[in-house]
Amino acid sequence: RNVMGHCLSRKGGGFLFFGADLVPRSGITWTPMSPRVSRKHYSPGPANLYFGGELLGKKFQVILDSGSSYTYFSSRWYGVVLQMIKKDLTGKPLMEAPQDHTLPICWKGAKPFKSVDDVRRYFKTVTLGFGKRAQLDIPPEGYLIVSEHGNVCLGILNGAEAGLGDLNIIGDISVQDVLVVYDNEKDQIGWAPANCDRLPKSGTASL
Repeated sequence: RNVMGHCLSRKGGGFLFFGADLVPRSGITWTPMSPRVSRKHYSPGPANLYFGGELLGKKFQVILDSGSSYTYFSSRWYGVVLQMIKKDLTGKPLMEAPQDHTLPICWKGAKPFKSVDDVRRYFKTVTLGFGKRAQLDIPPEGYLIVSEHGNVCLGILNGAEAGLGDLNIIGDISVQDVLVVYDNEKDQIGWAPANCDRLPKSGTASL
């Protein structure tokens, strides 16, 4: 079958597969592919954008791009999400760290952070809702990194500054430890939480 997919580990590495042998029979969230956004990329179509369960916008055009390390939102939605994050951080023990140039927006704490787990309680989940039921949840660890300076940085970037126009790209950072399946025969995209550290036994290439 004309099926491919990937599973990227948060610890690094992961695997790529071809064929349907590794696609679970249950537990996968499926949504139709949309051909309207880009012929070069896979798109699950327009989404509703939520932050912490609050609806921020509709008809949010999304493409999935495993070639992008980070996630990019168009200038409008990047600004909206950043504003919500900053609002939530008011009164929290995090301060902006403009001296850290790892990514455009970073925050520092009283002491260096070792992992996103140290700060995830201060951030909310970003959710993309497709159709009536399909949802892709992007938890804090799906859009934050810890820099070599021990600060936490926002892995959602302004796509306009990268020349992407109005495209919203879900990159590797947001699908780590998620099995993503592209079924080109049924024209659908699926995803499910997964342990991407475990290499499957057949039909795959490790990363």
